[in-house]
Amino acid sequence: MSTKLVLRSSAAVAVAMLAAPAFAGPTYTSDNGGSFRWYGQFNPSFQSFDDGVEDYNRLVDNSSSNSRIGFWVEQAFGENTLKFNFETAFSFRSSDGTNQTTKGDVTSWTRSNIRHVDLQFETANYGTFSAGQGSMATDGITGTDLSGTGLGANASIADIGGGYFFRDSAGNLTGVTVADVAATYDGPRMGRVRYDSNNFGGFIFSASYGTDILAANNDRETYDVAVRYSNDDMGAFAVDAGIGAAWSEQTGTQDRRDISGSFAVLHKDTGLSLAVAAGERDIAGSYAYAKLGYAADLIAAGKTSFSVDYYDGSDQVIAGDSSESWGIAAVQKIDRYNLETYVAYREYSYADGSATTYQDADVILAGARWKF
Repeated sequence: MSTKLVLRSSAAVAVAMLAAPAFAGPTYTSDNGGSFRWYGQFNPSFQSFDDGVEDYNRLVDNSSSNSRIGFWVEQAFGENTLKFNFETAFSFRSSDGTNQTTKGDVTSWTRSNIRHVDLQFETANYGTFSAGQGSMATDGITGTDLSGTGLGANASIADIGGGYFFRDSAGNLTGVTVADVAATYDGPRMGRVRYDSNNFGGFIFSASYGTDILAANNDRETYDVAVRYSNDDMGAFAVDAGIGAAWSEQTGTQDRRDISGSFAVLHKDTGLSLAVAAGERDIAGSYAYAKLGYAADLIAAGKTSFSVDYYDGSDQVIAGDSSESWGIAAVQKIDRYNLETYVAYREYSYADGSATTYQDADVILAGARWKF
């Protein structure tokens, strides 16, 4: 390991250890069965990106699970429950929103940072009906993971450094960013109507139709379906899986269809886990992702988790191109304070078959997520 990498890693770990909790949100209940609960999290991190020529060191908000605040209001009606959820990101400078030419604003809240304004009616016999700004049926479908290291490493490999540009062999910035070649085809959050079935033997079916109500002058419409399966009681194993398809239409752009999914299995006795994800866009490219994880109670504070992963993509910018990424991550839970500290290292590479040779890039991200 180079001296430069050691120094970058040491600074990252130091930042990760500085976070500390201060308060927690209570739950208020009424005599008629209603409740109000607020919640949130802070996830500050230190990012060090090396594009092959220069290092860029910034304090950022981890886009894998950004800082946010929200509340739930719930009211029971017999066996059914009416729920309302509001949630917004704080919109701190994000780990996927910085690059070589701009640090981005420390904070710049706009309405697009609203994550949920969501009314849900959860019925005992017919499933859950939702309306408002919130997750489409395929949101999170590629994120199935039982390793415990999702804060530092997951299928969305652009989260920790996607805004940066690759450099060519001469050291010049190209027009290709990490995010351009790191697609997951995961579902979005939109203004939508959604239905989720009851749980049938571990299976839940979901469907939704939505439009991007928070973006100005945007008429994108999406409809999607998804099936998820979860079972944490398969003897020595726990399993999570999901697959979904989404169709999008927008004036001035070509209609598209995305198919994506993920699968994860955990061997509870050893703490070993495997997660895989894959996706394809009919008018663009495809990718495959795999992660090996290990988790154990190494210290009294909480679970310690490690992982190594690999991403392979193709045809995402132009036909015939290829992208690769590998990463390692470690997460330490501190249960007493609802705190998770983490450090991750990831390397990115890209080639497009042209005369341009792109330099490899790498990023270190370290921080701490505190939930309240």
